[in-house]
Amino acid sequence: MRELQRIIGYTFKDQSLLETALTHTSYANEVYKDGLKSYERLEFLGDSILGFTTADYLIGYFPQMHEGELTKLRAELVCEASLAATARKLGLGEHLRLGKGEEAGGGRQRVSIIADVVEAVIAAIYLDGGLSAAKRFIYTHVLADAGARLRINTDYKTMLQELVQQKKNQSLSYELLSETGPDHDKQFSVRVLLNGEEVGRGDGTSKKRAEQAAAKTAVETLFPQSAVSQQ
Repeated sequence: MRELQRIIGYTFKDQSLLETALTHTSYANEVYKDGLKSYERLEFLGDSILGFTTADYLIGYFPQMHEGELTKLRAELVCEASLAATARKLGLGEHLRLGKGEEAGGGRQRVSIIADVVEAVIAAIYLDGGLSAAKRFIYTHVLADAGARLRINTDYKTMLQELVQQKKNQSLSYELLSETGPDHDKQFSVRVLLNGEEVGRGDGTSKKRAEQAAAKTAVETLFPQSAVSQQ
């Protein structure tokens, strides 16, 4: 446990909290004959702490973004696959306490299990060291590369539409300027128009990608503060 605590960057005052966070229901039922001694209750709490902390992060990162898009981004950052990747990075699966059946069934690598354990560890840290310690773990391990991931996946067309609609009677349109190259290597060039005036151009290997590139240029030109928040 000492090595795991070094990896996660937190030393528990109450070691039993970490042990519980690493205890699967199958082990609790076999050894303690009590499923409540598994990580499930901690997972329940950790899910709420993670959701709150991620929402707080996104509110600051995207000051111009509406609730619907923020909700989508939060779901992306804390989805099962993302949490499982964090668990693998920390080696949480190696420290799990599993029942014999779950062990034989490959539970240490099961995405649903190791993702849940991340949330349980968050709750254990919160109960042992408070919210600041739990948030530090989340920022360090779960949201460590969130900025880069969000920049890659940002929907600039939606962002541009939402920014433009802050004023009434605004009209956005996209115009294909050119389509070149063979079928297996097409290149598209697109421009975006705001009220009939060009505000950005972009190129891409598909019309959709070219439109995103054009929208990104428009956001950076028309709304530089919002563009800065993507850096």
